[in-house]
Amino acid sequence: MAKNLRNARHKPNSTEVDGNILVNEILLNLPEKECQAIYSQLVFLPLRTHDVLNEAGAPIQHVYFMNSGLASVLNVMEDGKSVEVGLMGKEGFVGLPLTVGFKSSPSRVIVQIAGSSYRLNANALMELLRKCRTLEKRLHRFSQVLAAQASQIAACNRLHEVDERLARWLLMSRDRIGSDLVPLTQEFLAHMLGTRRSSVTVAASILQSADLIRYTRGQVNIVDPEGLEEAACECYGAMVQQASRWEDESR
Repeated sequence: MAKNLRNARHKPNSTEVDGNILVNEILLNLPEKECQAIYSQLVFLPLRTHDVLNEAGAPIQHVYFMNSGLASVLNVMEDGKSVEVGLMGKEGFVGLPLTVGFKSSPSRVIVQIAGSSYRLNANALMELLRKCRTLEKRLHRFSQVLAAQASQIAACNRLHEVDERLARWLLMSRDRIGSDLVPLTQEFLAHMLGTRRSSVTVAASILQSADLIRYTRGQVNIVDPEGLEEAACECYGAMVQQASRWEDESR
C-alpha cells in the first residue's frame, strides 16, 4: 500500500522514511531544503513485474524514482514489436521528458524485475524543478547517462553476437539489482535483446558450458562475474567507463 514520505533521516547511502529504506541515487543526499520540499510529496510504491510506468505516446501523469528492481526502456514499433534501448535500477528515474518541458513519453518503460519506487505527480515535479536546482541537475545528468546507454546498445545490437550481448545484459542487470541471481525467462530475454528465443537458448548454453552462468527455468545465476565480463562485448566496459568518467567530472 502506498505511503507518503515524511520525517526523513539522512544517511550516506540510504535514508529511512516511514519504515521504507530510500536508496535511489538521485534522491539521496540532496540539500536539506530540497529534501524538505520533495520528500513530503513522494509516495512509496511497490512495483510488480510487467508493470508499465510510461507508455509510448501517452501523457506522463506520474514520474518514478526507481528504488529497487529493474526497469527497461523499450522502443515500440507499429506492429507491436519492441526492443530494449535502456535499463535502470536504483540509479534511475522514469519521466525524463518532463524535465525539458515535454509532456509525453517516446518510449514504453516496463518493470522487468519486481521492486519499488517513489512516485511523484507530474505537475508536482514541474513545480519542484523551479526551486530544486540540485535535483534538476541530477535528472539532466541521468538523461545523458541513459542517452549514452541507448546509443551504445543500438550499436551493440547491430554489431555483436547474441552470447556477447547476453553477457553484457546480465552484467548490467547485476550492477543494478546488486545480486548474482537474475529472475528472467529466456522468452523475456529474447524480447529484451530483440532476437529469437532459440538464439537466446544457444547463447545461454554457450555461457553455461563455460561455467559462467547457471540457468534454470525463470532464473539466471551468475557464477563467474569476471569471466562473464571477458565473454561480454566491449559495450559493457565502455558504458561503465563513461559513467565513471562523468561521475568524476561531476564532483
